[in-house]
Amino acid sequence: MSQDSPHPEGKKLRSRHVTMITLGGIIGSSLFVGSANVIKAVGPAAVISYLIGGLLVFLAMRMLGEMAAARPAVGSFMEYARVGLGDWAAYFVGWLYWYFWVGVIAYEAVVGGSILNGWVPGVPQWVFSILLLLVFTGANLVSLRSFGETEFWLASIKVAAIVVFLVVGILFAFGLWPNAHLSIPNLWEHGGFMPKGIDAVVGGVAIVIFSYFGTEIAVMAASESEDPAKGVRQATSTVIWRILIFFVGAVLLIVTIVPWNQLPDPKEKAPFAYLFSLYGLPGADVVMSAVILTAVCSVLNSGLYSAARMFSSIAEQGYAPKLIARKSSSGVPVAAVIASTLGGYAAVIINFTAPDSGIFDFIMNSAGLVALFVYAFIALTQLRTRAALSPEEESQLKLKMWLHPWLGILVIVAVLGIVVVMLLSGESGQTQVWTSLVSVAVLAICWPFVRKRLKARRAAGLEEHGVPAEIPGH
Repeated sequence: MSQDSPHPEGKKLRSRHVTMITLGGIIGSSLFVGSANVIKAVGPAAVISYLIGGLLVFLAMRMLGEMAAARPAVGSFMEYARVGLGDWAAYFVGWLYWYFWVGVIAYEAVVGGSILNGWVPGVPQWVFSILLLLVFTGANLVSLRSFGETEFWLASIKVAAIVVFLVVGILFAFGLWPNAHLSIPNLWEHGGFMPKGIDAVVGGVAIVIFSYFGTEIAVMAASESEDPAKGVRQATSTVIWRILIFFVGAVLLIVTIVPWNQLPDPKEKAPFAYLFSLYGLPGADVVMSAVILTAVCSVLNSGLYSAARMFSSIAEQGYAPKLIARKSSSGVPVAAVIASTLGGYAAVIINFTAPDSGIFDFIMNSAGLVALFVYAFIALTQLRTRAALSPEEESQLKLKMWLHPWLGILVIVAVLGIVVVMLLSGESGQTQVWTSLVSVAVLAICWPFVRKRLKARRAAGLEEHGVPAEIPGH
């Protein structure tokens, strides 16, 4: 293995890979299943919650796109945070992001194992979870192209299912489908459009914001494509209509076709499966179960890709052992892939061997604020980076954030507002905030040791060239 071998030109992601990762990368069980919880908590106005959350993600992605188009990097926002804010920012955002995806890898493996166990009850659920981890570890270890090809087909299935759901749903809502009637009045006939008030709508934003997390995977993938600059522009420019069609459009159809207070419990029947059964499509339950499994596998695959790339970047910058940065001849960060899955295996085993220990729940809750941390860091970094540019450099930017710096400031204020809402929303939101802060505290305790090691490492490297060592950003 070579430590820094780039991907051979013929092994990079193609345009179609980036396109489908961009389209389907964030579509997972949080939409197919979790949307029911948001609807039950908010009512038809859940559509507004998804719109507001989508707007914040869109603005954050635009700022990330500005930086990525100018300087494509596999570590994306961690690398930009290092340059714009200093090592401390890159250290925190990199480790938190990796920790988040390790938790997601474990969660999706558990969900996928549960679905497969329902199909083959004779095989223990944990066996299927471990099997899924092994399969997608293999897909990520073979090559970058192997990951891209796997994700292309998984995302294609998800996108096709949602397109069918939307097309038939529109006909059904207007009474143009067999055995259907005009159901648009469901938007206001059951306690009103906003039956639980504006507070519930704002609280809903705090829930849905995590459904969108993973959008930045498209930017990371684009940086490893055959045309990084084009891929980054494509990924960031199309995010808004992806959100509007796939998330907002799907939720709008659900609350239009089914009264919000009559939606089944998602543990009994997911909203997409329920609506497909109303459409009268043959084998709806089996098909949607397969689609949800596909979505789980897709998130597991892309989550492992994200965790490994970020972990490798963390190590390259000196915030983790150098071994983690080692890559195969095809450019795959093998050590980072394996290390990321070890966290997933550990979490899966803990969940099945000690389900009442609370350790698995702590892992999931303590990563709850990572999405907000990342968006805040992206905004702060873009503001700092743009301020450091000369007028000539600014005029040469291929992609620009609108209304700079005001929309960036809006994102930061909105993130702070969501945290406040979570603290006031009850036990669940408070648990996520405080357990997430525990994760930050652990990193803060370790930072002085990492910084000392980092300084020594850079001093040793620079002294070979007779240059005095300094750590930028301090």
